[in-house]
Amino acid sequence: MFRLIIIFILLNFYNSALTAIKEDIISKIQITKNLSFKFVQTIDDKSEDGKCILEYPKKIYCEYDGINKKVIVSNGRSLVIKTNNNNYTYPLNKTPLEYLLDKEYLISKIQILEPRDIDGKYLNFQIFENNNEINIFFNKKNLNLIGWQTKDMYQNLSITFISSVKINQKIDETKFKLPKNN
Repeated sequence: MFRLIIIFILLNFYNSALTAIKEDIISKIQITKNLSFKFVQTIDDKSEDGKCILEYPKKIYCEYDGINKKVIVSNGRSLVIKTNNNNYTYPLNKTPLEYLLDKEYLISKIQILEPRDIDGKYLNFQIFENNNEINIFFNKKNLNLIGWQTKDMYQNLSITFISSVKINQKIDETKFKLPKNN
């Protein structure tokens, strides 16, 4: 009986700690209007890097380093991938970014999910939505967003690690204007 009481107390303490962590993560997301960051994105075995501006709800502008100067931009409805030669336009709601760029959606999911502890360094929330698996990672120490993992439109595993994050910076709204087709 004594063991059951101890287990019950430990589980209660653990659940209280998780609830506090989730509330802190949610609070950080709620006060965030935009993020600017550097990124490294790995799809299969190919890595690219660059910088992004993300503005809630559902806007993103990313410039990739490299020879083809790829740009990804979403105005909240459509997603355009622009390279030196072509523009590819997709409905945003057909991509996992539909969920990642929607902070109200993220908050609602984090409220009901239990985080997984990864190596004592990271917290992971795993979301399944409309045949999309989305893993969102936070630094366990400061609870900052550090990246995500999804499957892209072609079912390739895409891992994005972010760094040098700046929150609620003044941003140029014209960045989210979709480029014209070539």
